[in-house]
Amino acid sequence: MKRIAFAILPGLLLAGCGGAGVAPRPARAAPVPIPIPGGVAGLDRVMGQPGGALIGLFGQPLADVREGNARKLQFGNAICVLDAYLYPKGRGEPIVTYVDARQTNGSPIDRASCVGALSLGRR
Repeated sequence: MKRIAFAILPGLLLAGCGGAGVAPRPARAAPVPIPIPGGVAGLDRVMGQPGGALIGLFGQPLADVREGNARKLQFGNAICVLDAYLYPKGRGEPIVTYVDARQTNGSPIDRASCVGALSLGRR
C-alpha cells in the first residue's frame, strides 16, 4: 500500500502545477489599413512639407503647438488623428520630419492610411 501511495504522490504533486492560474495576455490590435479610392496617398505628401502645405491639404489643424523653433500640427476627422512634427532645416522654414497617427479611440492605424483618410474629406 505504501508503494502505491509513493508511486501516486509525485503524479498528484505535478498535477497541481498546471498553468490554469495565469491568464494569457491579449494580443495587441494590428494597425487598420484604410483603402484609398483612386490610388494610395502616401507619407510623401506630408514628409518634408511646411505647415502651410499641410493646412492646404487637410484644412485648419485641431491644434497648433509651438515650442521654440519646433511646431506640432494636429489634424483629425472621424477616422483618425495625425500629429505632424515640424523642425527647421538650416535657416529655413520648419518642415515635417516625423508624423504619428492613431484612430480616434487611440488604437494604432497606419500613418499613410490616416493621411489618405484626412485627404478624402478635402476632395
